[in-house]
Amino acid sequence: MKILVPLKRVADPDNANKVKVNAGKLVTTGLEWKPNPFDEYAVETALRLTENGTATKTRQGEVVVVTFGPKDSETTLRAMLGTGADRAIRVDTGDDQIDGDVVARALKALVEKEKPDLVLCGKQAVDGDSGQVGQQLAEYLGWPQATFAGSIESEGDKALLVGREVDGGTIKLRVELPAVVSVDLRIVAPKSVKSVHTPATHAYPEGVRFAALMAIMAAKKKPLAEVKLADLTSDAAPKIQYLDYELPPARKAGVKVKDVTELVTRLKTEAKVV
Repeated sequence: MKILVPLKRVADPDNANKVKVNAGKLVTTGLEWKPNPFDEYAVETALRLTENGTATKTRQGEVVVVTFGPKDSETTLRAMLGTGADRAIRVDTGDDQIDGDVVARALKALVEKEKPDLVLCGKQAVDGDSGQVGQQLAEYLGWPQATFAGSIESEGDKALLVGREVDGGTIKLRVELPAVVSVDLRIVAPKSVKSVHTPATHAYPEGVRFAALMAIMAAKKKPLAEVKLADLTSDAAPKIQYLDYELPPARKAGVKVKDVTELVTRLKTEAKVV
């Protein structure tokens, strides 16, 4: 099975309080870039589907990761190569020059060139939170899709049984390959991914794997290709533009009350919530 995994780098969510706004523009200088967590889950899922979990050094297929961004975004790709992905592609563009629709249209062209059996992506990026790329890509390709996957079971590498997380529970869908699947956070539970290559009794460690130093060094020798955005889509104009940013108003200092009676009075007369 050949799996293509779109991957986005995002500013470290743990440093969100360091983001500044200047003249209506976001200032991210000094922030650390990290792989989008949901995309990391997609890479982990792809690795599990294409390996024997008891002998992970042997890949039973190919995992290709792709990102859209400037030259320094290759660091994110190298990190995924270190965890086990086979090769990487960087689509050269600026972070502020694309939106979900541009990415989906460019991915369509890339899919038609690479011919993967499956496109696995995170359900959304934690910066924009639009959650559009997977659905748009499936529509452009005319492929079946399953979103918010919390579990995946491979059926002979010809179809997938996907457990979709919905309000109040899980719904199971069988999708024939090729297909597009977006994953949710529970996909990296120990037994959420079942592959024909791995014994059914095998349980993975919770979460995503991390690359050892030797793997990181070896990843420098793995193929990493650069593609121009214009070579994938002739219309690279984003449909969504962010015109202005502003920080939320600072919270006012709280007021101390001497007893419950005063608290209730203030809630009635000032806050007007009771």
